[in-house]
Amino acid sequence: MSNSETQETLETAIARQNDAGLVYIFDTTLRDGEQCPGAAMTEDQKLEVAHRLEALGVDVIEAGFPVSSPVQFRAVQRVSRELEAPIIAALARAVPRDIEVAADALKDARRKRIHTFLASSPIHMKYKLGKEPHEVLELAVQAVKQARDYVDDVEFSPEDATRSEWDFLVELVTRVVEAGATTINIPDTVGYTTPEEYGALFAHLIKHVPNSQNIRFSAHCHNDLGMATANSLAAVKNGARQIECTINGIGERAGNTAMEEVAMALRTRGEFYGLHTNIRTEEIIRSSRLIRQVTGMSVQPNKAIVGDNAFAHESGIHQDGVLKNRLTYEIMTPESVGLESNRMVLGRHSGRHAFKDRLVRLGYILEEEEFQQVWNRFLDLADKKKEVYDEDILSLVNDAQSDQDFQRYELSSLHVSAGSGSVPTATVRLIDRENPEEPRTITDAACGDGPVDAIYNVLERLTGLAIKVDRFRIQPLSEGRDAQAVASVLLKIGDRSFAGKATSTDIVEASARAYLDAINRSFTAQTEEITETL
Repeated sequence: MSNSETQETLETAIARQNDAGLVYIFDTTLRDGEQCPGAAMTEDQKLEVAHRLEALGVDVIEAGFPVSSPVQFRAVQRVSRELEAPIIAALARAVPRDIEVAADALKDARRKRIHTFLASSPIHMKYKLGKEPHEVLELAVQAVKQARDYVDDVEFSPEDATRSEWDFLVELVTRVVEAGATTINIPDTVGYTTPEEYGALFAHLIKHVPNSQNIRFSAHCHNDLGMATANSLAAVKNGARQIECTINGIGERAGNTAMEEVAMALRTRGEFYGLHTNIRTEEIIRSSRLIRQVTGMSVQPNKAIVGDNAFAHESGIHQDGVLKNRLTYEIMTPESVGLESNRMVLGRHSGRHAFKDRLVRLGYILEEEEFQQVWNRFLDLADKKKEVYDEDILSLVNDAQSDQDFQRYELSSLHVSAGSGSVPTATVRLIDRENPEEPRTITDAACGDGPVDAIYNVLERLTGLAIKVDRFRIQPLSEGRDAQAVASVLLKIGDRSFAGKATSTDIVEASARAYLDAINRSFTAQTEEITETL
């Protein structure tokens, strides 16, 4: 097949795809994304990410910049050999050596593209290239022609296009299309443009470049002003049919357009855009987590689509609405991006409805009086913790149910003094309900080898019991630095053993309450024995 026949076939295919409303997703996580400081990947990691991108359904994978290093070359080579469905692209400057190496790295790819670029803005041409506009035109044409000698699919990017002169861009794009370019990418290299301006630029090029209907125009945006996604969507609204992006929006400086954002925007607002992608959106979360893992770059909690809070609700008003109908506060389902469900974050802003719903989900249907008791405990805990987890709620219910038993002693106050070079001392005040009708307050202090030992010494003195601690354990109940701790003890009192446990965000307080819980259980057991004897 001759080049002219191939070109005609490609142009026909592109025109048909444009008419069908398909927006190609060109993923550059392995190239532009990897240029983000600290995000470099090994060959094996790049291959793993490439397979994940294939599973995600991206149309084009820019696998790397082969001439830049042996690692980059081998990575592009391995991706080309192993992947079947996507087009594999390799980046090359408008330099003969770059294009030769890119072609060599891509030779085993089933579908291949050389992506070549050359700066076109006045500031880049003058200070970076040191060339006149007519020289840039000739270099660009030569690069595209050389790339077409190796592959049928050539993409050309006028670097810093959004700061270029529009008449010069029309001339440059026209010349490289005549030379054989099949995709024209318009990079907002420094994140300078706005949606209105960027959209107008695409409309201008499509109107003034001859045979533009046979070319796929592409948007490549950086996020320096926080408008990468908006700019990319403005481009497709004005005729672009490819978006260049990265998973989690990683990339140089403030990053690139986030793939997950444009994919979900086109899916969620399909009636507005009238466009679609081939992305399997249910694979988004898995892909996002892989990128976090291999790059070590976390995602801010409020990041759109993939942030931990993207489908989380804490406000009582929002939680109540979502429980009644998800559409009240969710424009897309968590399942649509690969999450099992949304997340009701219980905290100080949560309402009774959301809390009661969580209790039911955990298997507890409480009478109103018992629910109110647990609810009050929840409010107290929520003032101490940013987020209340299911484990915390289970502990609240268990503690409330335990409180229904006879409680001989109640911890009224606790003060502990401990530190380097000082003797740990604990002062405890208890309410003693030996006579429930006339409870009394008792207070004492004691020292110990540590704060917990001091507490246990004073409790033993206050209760008058001979106690042996057979087991003592502290462990976190949930996540985070403000997590509750659960303290559990096994005490030998007389000839019997009694277990006690308690939870608190203060591990010292939890230790005291657990010890007191075991003591109270010993008195409950004594009461039961007397009842049975009677």
